[in-house]
Amino acid sequence: MSGGSDVSSPSSGRISTSSLSDLKDLELSSESGCLSIVVLGASGDLAKKKTFPALFNLFQQGFIQSGEVHIFGYARSDISDEGLRERIRGYLKGASDEHLSQFLQLIKYVSGSYDNGAGFELLNKTISENETSENNQPGNSRRLFYLALPPSVYPSVCKMIRSYCMTPSSHTGWTRVIVEKPFGKDLDSAEELSAQLGELFDEEQLYRIDHYLGKELVQNLLVLRFANRFFLPLWNRDNIDNVQIVFREDFGTDGRGGYFDQYGIIRDIIQNHLLQVFCLVAMEKPVSLSPEHIRDEKVKVLQSVSCINHDEVVLGQYDGYKDDPTVPNESNTPTFASVVLRVHNERWDGVPFVLKAGKALSSKKAEIRVQFKDAPGDIFRCKKQGRNEFVIRLQPSEAMYMKLTVKKPGLEMATEQSELDLSYGLRYQDVKIPEAYERLILDTIRGDQQHFVRRDELKAAWEIFTPLLHDIDAGRLKALPYQPGTRGPLEADELSKRMGYVPTLGYVWAPPTLAKF
Repeated sequence: MSGGSDVSSPSSGRISTSSLSDLKDLELSSESGCLSIVVLGASGDLAKKKTFPALFNLFQQGFIQSGEVHIFGYARSDISDEGLRERIRGYLKGASDEHLSQFLQLIKYVSGSYDNGAGFELLNKTISENETSENNQPGNSRRLFYLALPPSVYPSVCKMIRSYCMTPSSHTGWTRVIVEKPFGKDLDSAEELSAQLGELFDEEQLYRIDHYLGKELVQNLLVLRFANRFFLPLWNRDNIDNVQIVFREDFGTDGRGGYFDQYGIIRDIIQNHLLQVFCLVAMEKPVSLSPEHIRDEKVKVLQSVSCINHDEVVLGQYDGYKDDPTVPNESNTPTFASVVLRVHNERWDGVPFVLKAGKALSSKKAEIRVQFKDAPGDIFRCKKQGRNEFVIRLQPSEAMYMKLTVKKPGLEMATEQSELDLSYGLRYQDVKIPEAYERLILDTIRGDQQHFVRRDELKAAWEIFTPLLHDIDAGRLKALPYQPGTRGPLEADELSKRMGYVPTLGYVWAPPTLAKF
């Protein structure tokens, strides 16, 4: 792929790309030739709010360019090219009208069903016409299909792609398919879906996207753990007491109750997003940064997780959830869950990992909280103030900080909790942190599967949670009621305390601001 310089001229309307091009993992591919990006489900919310804006940001920063890329929307809606452009225009921010117009002109629309060959034959014809256009650079024929669709239509859509839209054998290049979560509802359905897709595409052609793996601080976990000497001897059961991986939303299902009720918070958040973060926290050092070496270590740690104990699970459902007319009155679907995972290996034996997620809570955040054991011989009598913690705030206000006990300024030998703080908004003021979808789409173009879920990894993840999910579906575990705007069921806090978590008294972390300086 050809690339531009880090900073384009003002007349081009493009913004600085230093935030991406300074990162080795986002270097441009050396491939050239026509790149066709097909967004299936182009008229849906995911495509409008995430996929097209991510492509637009990559275009602004020079990672995909008008001389080589063509973008195709495909859906059942009967609209024109201009109709699709107008639908997505309002979601594309931060550019001049001229530059926005340049991007929109790259987009064409094809209407068709997801299980009939006629629409895909037309799609293939439209792609081929652009590939053979004299305006395109010579080189490979690269086709990327993004399935912004419900998983129920993945098999039929992939059959149509395989039958009608693959890169022609007369051309060099590749065909790659991005599929969105959820990947099934349990082990059997996930394995069935994997088998159906596996009959059509090689594993190297499939990119199972979990956007949490594209978040900046999630990607930083490998660097933090394996490039900093002072973490290496501490990252084990001898020093760490417990780990909390938390996802909180301050709103409910907001009109998505019927959809959400089919899955629940464990399938929606914990089994994929938080489990991916868990893998990066708990895995051993890979042999190299090769995608397969990294994913090998993630699979190993998943296979080391013991069966989930029902006594170490708390489920909740916020009052008012069943007021949604699309939610059954007898629904036991959890909107909150706190689940303890235990890793049966030499590094982590005895250390509880608490994965907690919920909707309609008192705040919105996602973070990793690694709590260390008490310092032996408490000569300062500061044990009650709290423990040392390493906290990685994934969203909002990206940051990482170490909670330390320090001497309080003054004449007395008194102690308090403070922090060593790296807040991204302050430290990297002139850097645009890329959105997760930008990074992952670019990784797919480059053929880098490091941040995507491999089939055996998906299977191992479902093996952990399927027995628990079946018990919940059968009513053997009940969701406890909790009030919206709270921390969730009180039993969840009690579970964390049973797992050894010690809250810090009187300490609240506040993101630094320029106003303080």
